[in-house]
Amino acid sequence: MTQKHLLIVEDDEDIAELMTHNLAREGFKITVAASGEDALKKVRSETYDCVLLDIMLPGIDGMDVCRALKKNAKTQNIPVVMVTAKGEESDIVSGLELGADDYLVKPFSPRVLAARIRTVIRRKAKEKVDENAVVAIHDLIIHPGRREVLLRNKPVDLTNMEFRVLHFLASQPGWVYSRYQIIEGVRGDNYPVTDRAIDVLIVGLRRKLGDAGDYIETVRGVGYRFKE
Repeated sequence: MTQKHLLIVEDDEDIAELMTHNLAREGFKITVAASGEDALKKVRSETYDCVLLDIMLPGIDGMDVCRALKKNAKTQNIPVVMVTAKGEESDIVSGLELGADDYLVKPFSPRVLAARIRTVIRRKAKEKVDENAVVAIHDLIIHPGRREVLLRNKPVDLTNMEFRVLHFLASQPGWVYSRYQIIEGVRGDNYPVTDRAIDVLIVGLRRKLGDAGDYIETVRGVGYRFKE
């Protein structure tokens, strides 16, 4: 199996050294960047399988680094795991909205971190295999490979998380999913997002879809489904 290469973006030398030591023991190849600027420079010159990103960095912060990675066609598919002390729900939602693939709050278990990294790498590999599986339903066309949604042949601008939720529900029309199942389906098990965060995402998604937002139906006491 090819050794996976991780970029740790962390300005605290002690934390970076601890993460490097533990993840190297797990079989990963490690490169460290001490700032957002250094991280962006490194991803332009080398290939990484995952970026571990602190938010509170000198200069360009982690949110801006994530935004830059996800807007660049050459780096948008690199999995990003935010590893940070900022654990408020608003921080987590903001990270997900920018396209982070996972969010881990310090302090954390090194084994849990390694498991999360392997999960997001596997998930990205699976997405790449399935990226051409277009979903066409009602007057919507959802193209995972292009991260594109067309409503009556006009593009709809969605955040990464909104796109994932829409694709997840529309892929199984008529099936009812609890909020927890939606979290699990788009991000993986034990993901630190609350029911309320999913409700907020659904509200935003419906608003952007206009009258087509009615295709996302609320099943009271259970969750949501996409209309058959």
